[in-house]
Amino acid sequence: MRWLPALVLPLVVLAGCNGSGDEGEPSPPGIRVSPEQPRDRAPAVTLRPDEPLAGKTVVLDPGHQLGNGRFPSEINRLVDAGGLMKPCNTTGTATDAGYPEATFVWEVAEVLQRKLERWGAEVVLTRDSNSAELWGPCVDERGRRAAEGDLLVSIHGDGNLSPGARGFHVIASPEVEGSQALAEEMRDGLVAEGLETSTYLGSEGLDSRTDLGTLNLAVRPAVMVELGNMRDPQDAALMTSPEGRQRYAAGLLRGIRRHLR
Repeated sequence: MRWLPALVLPLVVLAGCNGSGDEGEPSPPGIRVSPEQPRDRAPAVTLRPDEPLAGKTVVLDPGHQLGNGRFPSEINRLVDAGGLMKPCNTTGTATDAGYPEATFVWEVAEVLQRKLERWGAEVVLTRDSNSAELWGPCVDERGRRAAEGDLLVSIHGDGNLSPGARGFHVIASPEVEGSQALAEEMRDGLVAEGLETSTYLGSEGLDSRTDLGTLNLAVRPAVMVELGNMRDPQDAALMTSPEGRQRYAAGLLRGIRRHLR
């Protein structure tokens, strides 16, 4: 009998997500390969959904625009905030060193957007830039954008001058169905990342208000998250660091996932 040379086939390894995933958040389930497979056979591949938030849409509202202060007449114009009239927008706050709230919330929103899209969600932003040449959008427009998604998260930083005032709090309107539950889930997600609740506003990281147009005009569950007090040295140090912004975004992602699961 004539012997034929053995055919050597290349071993193809299908690699899934490994480690802790991007920016400290566990990777979404995907294609997994068992490390214990014999080297002389193809690896066993387990297929699982790799986009657990597919079909969900999240509206992110990075509060304020960097250029708001250059357009006083525009941002001071009164608009309907859901049963009351309020200025279109405000300039936002900043750290003592001058790091603007507008930039902080924009950078957190960018990180959170990447995380959400990696989990399969579609993300809608209420503004598409952080520009000193632009202003708005007004609070009524921001609130109505909630209709484009399953929920809305408005991201902010506070500017309280009281000594020792630090930590985050989540605001919801009791008049919008599902918002209180979303607020609790967002609070729990941030706490799970080791972030501390507010020492000066709300109760256990939660606050209820009926005077915020962004929340009043939402037709989906909506919250406003004051991630920290930018005038507090400890909070400011966290908010101005890339690592801190990753933690804030990871906590927000945890809360969103809890609500949408």
